[in-house]
Amino acid sequence: MHVLFEEDGQFKTAQILTETEANLQVETAGGRRIKIKAANVLLRYTDPIGHRLLDAAEQGSAEIDTDFLWEVCGDAEFEFAALAKDYFGHAPSPVESASILLRLQSAPIHFHRKGRGRFRKAPPQILEAALAGLEKKRQQAEQVERMAAQFARFELPPECAPLIRQIMFKPDRNRLETRAFEAACERTGLTAPALMLRCGAFQDSHDYHYQHFLFEQFPEGTEFPPFEVPDRSQSLPLAAVEAFSIDDAATTEIDDAFSLIETGQGGWQVGIHIAAPGLGFTPGDSVDAIARRRLSTVYMPGNKITMLPDEVVSRFTLAAGDARPSLSLYLDVAPDFTITGHSSKIERVPVVANLRHHDIEPVFNEHTLKTGVPAFPFKSELTVLHQLACALEAKRGKASSNQLQKEYSFAVDWSQTTPHGQGRVTISERSRGSPLDKLVAELMIQANTTWGAALHDASISGLYRAQSGGKVRMTTQAAPHEGLGVACYAWSSSPLRRYVDLINQWQLIAWLEGRAPHFAGNSPELLSALHEFEITYGAYADFQRQMERYWCLRALLDAPDGPLEGHVLRESLVRLSHLPLTLKVPSLPPTPAGSRVRMALGDVDLLGLDARVQFLETLPSAGPIEDPLDEALPSA
Repeated sequence: MHVLFEEDGQFKTAQILTETEANLQVETAGGRRIKIKAANVLLRYTDPIGHRLLDAAEQGSAEIDTDFLWEVCGDAEFEFAALAKDYFGHAPSPVESASILLRLQSAPIHFHRKGRGRFRKAPPQILEAALAGLEKKRQQAEQVERMAAQFARFELPPECAPLIRQIMFKPDRNRLETRAFEAACERTGLTAPALMLRCGAFQDSHDYHYQHFLFEQFPEGTEFPPFEVPDRSQSLPLAAVEAFSIDDAATTEIDDAFSLIETGQGGWQVGIHIAAPGLGFTPGDSVDAIARRRLSTVYMPGNKITMLPDEVVSRFTLAAGDARPSLSLYLDVAPDFTITGHSSKIERVPVVANLRHHDIEPVFNEHTLKTGVPAFPFKSELTVLHQLACALEAKRGKASSNQLQKEYSFAVDWSQTTPHGQGRVTISERSRGSPLDKLVAELMIQANTTWGAALHDASISGLYRAQSGGKVRMTTQAAPHEGLGVACYAWSSSPLRRYVDLINQWQLIAWLEGRAPHFAGNSPELLSALHEFEITYGAYADFQRQMERYWCLRALLDAPDGPLEGHVLRESLVRLSHLPLTLKVPSLPPTPAGSRVRMALGDVDLLGLDARVQFLETLPSAGPIEDPLDEALPSA
């Protein structure tokens, strides 16, 4: 005698060895002897033998029409053997009973299970809904397969085009488009960025990185919403100075300028003039809402996303040829370059020149200061300001920059196209701490510390940059900045580019005008702006570093120049010479930090921002190197 029974949700057959009222000892077709409960037995039979029953039942079940079976069974609960008798019109054979059981078990939409071997037909409404759901799933599966096949052929399905950034950067696996794309990645063996690039979803690898950043930080795009162009406050008094700025060639948001007037005692009046957009709009205005959302200008090689609209920048930037609204700090400087007093004013400042680094540095540098500076406009002013900067630096006891470090400027010619994408980059190297760098840095530090102290002394809240124990943080309390060697440091010198500077400018304007400030101490608005600025500013800085790394890799690809050279930083990490790029060199043997090595460039991954490098040889040492992990002083 054989039995058909259910175990762990599966139907099995076995031969009975012994039997009691409650249990059976059976032997399966594989020779395994087990004990089963009598209640689990669904069918007893003698023919066919063993597992042949299920084989025959599978064939018989395939011939049974599920819909017809649903129609002929009654509405009441039934047992499978009883339905088999009605269906076949005679006492069913073991194979026929098992065939009905398998068909019922395989159609849970049509027949709801009520116990071992017992079922009940699904109500018509429920069945209709379930069948509709099945049909929908079938159609969706076909749609997923069609889109996956298109992706695998490196074609972009039309319905996926509007969802590219979502599929790539925030995939919703409940969406068919995402499931199709992930299936295609598995079929092709390509990473998600590589496959999407092959499908033409991004213009090139640079566009991929840029779109990723926009998706995270500018989900609504970089266009400015409607705003009211602010007034330039022409009623301000006109300053009796001739100011000039010092910036690189690409700067359009000119925040700061300087002026110099000799006094009768052999000293000077030094003017530090900061653009004053805070005079044109106030917290809560439409332009403020824009600045509050962006919090800072985003910089990247070959492009930038400004905090303020161009129309606002053009009204307040300290462009030459006009008198611009300014928050001015005047320093009374003695002949020995000590500061004997200072005052602050709100005024219009005539800007007579915008000096550019590339024009001035060839004639005003460490070498010419030692051998003789040639004649050029503003030579005398720059010389005096540089001497003042040296005195201010000595008084702080801190260098304005790490002299061992280098700066790199990235210029991208977008009119050119290389095999690796649009744009050709030129990376220029210059040493930090040039006379112009020191001049600007020291005067900005002086302005930010003087105005920070003024807000603190007036019990007006501000946003400060503090450093202790090597950690830099933002705070609403005046606190020392150990890295700069100052008692307090409030970012106030870049209101066109940073929102915290704009907040401090509003507070300073209120102080100078003798009225209540916009932001009270520890107000929710002030604390919220501080917190969000730190997060956003950090994200912008990370993206800038990421894109500088991208363009370094592009430079290696677009202009290959033989083996690479670099300095070992630690273990397998090497910093390239003449490029701000660090790479891991797994093949590097144990080598002391600072050693010069030569390497061969292998595959470059512009999407993953990495490159394979093979160690070739160790080179003679060239002396001390810069430490790329050393933190630069905060930007003025």
